[in-house]
Amino acid sequence: MSAEVEQAATRLLQGIVADELLVPYIQLLASAGCPASEAADVLGGPGIVEALKETGLAYVMPLGVAVAPRLVATAPDLALQGALAALSRKLVADQQRLLDGQRRMVEMHPFPGVMEGQADQMVRILTDRTEITDTSRSLLGTARRHWLTLENFAMERPLEELAGMPPLPTFEGDVASRTIYQASCTEHPVGIKIIEMHTGAGEQARVLPRIGMKMKLADEAVALLPLTPTGLSGALLIKSPVIVAGLREYFELLWQRAVPLGGGEAEMPLKPVQMQILRLLAQGMTDEGISRRIGRKPGSVGRHIGQISRHLGTTSRIAMGAAAARRGWLD
Repeated sequence: MSAEVEQAATRLLQGIVADELLVPYIQLLASAGCPASEAADVLGGPGIVEALKETGLAYVMPLGVAVAPRLVATAPDLALQGALAALSRKLVADQQRLLDGQRRMVEMHPFPGVMEGQADQMVRILTDRTEITDTSRSLLGTARRHWLTLENFAMERPLEELAGMPPLPTFEGDVASRTIYQASCTEHPVGIKIIEMHTGAGEQARVLPRIGMKMKLADEAVALLPLTPTGLSGALLIKSPVIVAGLREYFELLWQRAVPLGGGEAEMPLKPVQMQILRLLAQGMTDEGISRRIGRKPGSVGRHIGQISRHLGTTSRIAMGAAAARRGWLD
C-alpha cells in the first residue's frame, strides 16, 4: 500500500481514533492484514486485537478450509464510520452514568427538597440549628449561576471567634457571587478581614448603610431567610418560584442602591428641591400645599414630581414615599 494511502487514512482518523489503536490499524492497513492467530503478537497483544474489532477498525476474513483466516484492516472510510458509531455508543453510556450519578446524589442529599423542589414543600420552617447551618451550606453547593447574599453580621457568637474560620468555598468563576454588606460590617477589623477573604476568592461586594435582614439566594430557585436576627434558631427555606423571583428583584434593587466596597456614597439622582418635595409628599401634602410651602409655582412643582416619579418608577403619590424609603432616600 502506498504511503499516500497511509497518510490519507491517518488524516481521516487522527483525533477520532485513539493513538493506541490508530498505530496498529495503520500497521495492519499497510501490511494488508496478518494471520489471525499471529495478530496479538504482531499488533501488541490480544487486547489491541479485540479493541480493533470492537471499534470496527478490523475484521477477521475467513479464506477457506485450507487457508488460515486473516485479520484485515477495514477500509479507512468504513473505519471512520465504525469509530464514530463506537464513540456514539460510549457517549450514550457516559450520559446514562451521569444521569444515574445525579439521581444518586439527589437521593443521598441531606435535604433532597432543596435540589428537587417538590411542589408540596414550597416553604419550610426550619428550627433546628444544625439543620439550618447544614441547609445554608447545602444551598451554596446547589448554586449554578448566581449566589446572592445580604449580610449584616448579626451573630450569636462574638465576631472575633470567626476570624480563624476558613472562607466559604469558591466557585472558580462558574457562579457569580455577590454580597451586600451592612456598613457596620466594614467598620469592624474582623468583619473587614472576612469580607476581604471573600472578595479575594472572587466575590463582588457592595455596602449599604443598613440591611434589615440576612438573606441567601441560590440562582432563581431557592432562598433562605431568617426568622430571628441571626437566623440560627429559626429560618424559612423557600422554593416557591414566585417568592424567590420577588426576593431576587429585591436584591437587585438593593444592589443598585449599594456602593462598591471602598467606594463613596451612591450618587443621589434627585436635586435638593426635589428631595424637599419628596419629603413633603411622604408627609401626605398636596401639590398646592407643597407649592405654598416651598414658594414655587404649582406647574414647577408638578414637573419636579414627574421627574421624581420617573426616578422611583411609580406614578402613585402614595407609593413614592414607600419607594423612596426602600432606597434609603428618606433616612
